[in-house]
Amino acid sequence: MSTIESSAPPRGMRDFLPADVALRDWATDVILKTYESFGFTRIETPALENINLLRRAEGGENLQLIFEVLKRGDKLERELSTGQPKREGLADLGLRFDLTVPLVRFYAQNQSTLPNPLKAIQIGSVWRAESPQAGRFRQFTQCDIDIFGIKNELAEMELLQATAEALRELGFKNFTIRINDRRILSALAEYCGFDPGRVDNVFITLDKLDKIGEDGVRKELHSAGHEQGAIDKMMTVVTSLQKTKNFAEARNALPEELQKNEALEPLANVIKDLTEQGSGSYDITFDPTLVRGMGYYTGQIFEVSCPGYTYSIAGGGRYDKMVGKFSGRDVPACGFSIGFERIITVLTDKGFKPPNAAAKIALICNPDQDDLTSVFSTASRMRDKGLIVSVQPRKKDMRKQLDALMVQGFTSFAFFKNNGEELEIKQLNQSP
Repeated sequence: MSTIESSAPPRGMRDFLPADVALRDWATDVILKTYESFGFTRIETPALENINLLRRAEGGENLQLIFEVLKRGDKLERELSTGQPKREGLADLGLRFDLTVPLVRFYAQNQSTLPNPLKAIQIGSVWRAESPQAGRFRQFTQCDIDIFGIKNELAEMELLQATAEALRELGFKNFTIRINDRRILSALAEYCGFDPGRVDNVFITLDKLDKIGEDGVRKELHSAGHEQGAIDKMMTVVTSLQKTKNFAEARNALPEELQKNEALEPLANVIKDLTEQGSGSYDITFDPTLVRGMGYYTGQIFEVSCPGYTYSIAGGGRYDKMVGKFSGRDVPACGFSIGFERIITVLTDKGFKPPNAAAKIALICNPDQDDLTSVFSTASRMRDKGLIVSVQPRKKDMRKQLDALMVQGFTSFAFFKNNGEELEIKQLNQSP
């Protein structure tokens, strides 16, 4: 192994330079302040969870991407000593693959001491054993808000409003919120005559419609062994819905058997509310092909797309049955996650630089000549005035040093003179 290879981070994981961290910190701060203004409060859960909890979490394909942690000490030795160790016996912990599963476990454990409703914020790293590629990492940050204890569409309205406002505060414009409901999808699958035990496979394929087209969806469903009559029936309905201009038209275009579905009125309320709240700064549209990959969704589901990008930048939905699998009692729950890495990518592509909260000044001294106690006392007095001050030793090549300071985000500099009594602060675009 070369020196360069041994010093690089593991595949699919990244180091972040100071400028990268500054942007990420700024974005995190904007998101947090926005969510807090809607009454959400921050919680934290461990990076590691019980492996059995993760394996039964209905996380879709993510269940195949869990980083499992080997048992330690005697427990591992006993398993290995059997001569035929089994995978399920070797690991007892796993790195979380999302923030929803740990949140539900957290809620089930602490429900008696938590407010009702609970409005939670989580921002943290998650891990998936992906095949690393552009835009897909093995460690990345998720940014979630969730509401427990509200069973009607008030929860969806607040989640969508808060996330839309956070995106606007980050500088995103003209984005589109796509919305659907799993209950409509389930009713559609039943109406078309698909095998009830295989509807998840139908939904996963339908979700690819924008990538592989109608012919691709038909071929994939046929190859999977679904009845041709059911396939034709579903594609007829979907094609008809895609031609509609708004939710009212889409609702009328549904087959008569589906027009009284319980999901339609709440969906209409959410679309109406978000349309009014957006005031034209973003769109909200009904998308009958939106599926979302997680198996735990039970109601409304949503994604946010950004002009010029093929991937979504936020997504979520309702998962009313998940808490009951941990506590034995169902609790209404709904969540929305901003794709933090994706919004950072978009901001970086646009050359966005986070605004500086305060002037960042380099106090340049000569350690061999200046009284360092006076140097640091001077720096402290400057910080007391709200400035960001970094003490820097003077280098021989001043021009090169000042250029480097500009790259690091410094806005100005000052030479330490006469025990700090004659301090002249200069902008970094001025000559030394």
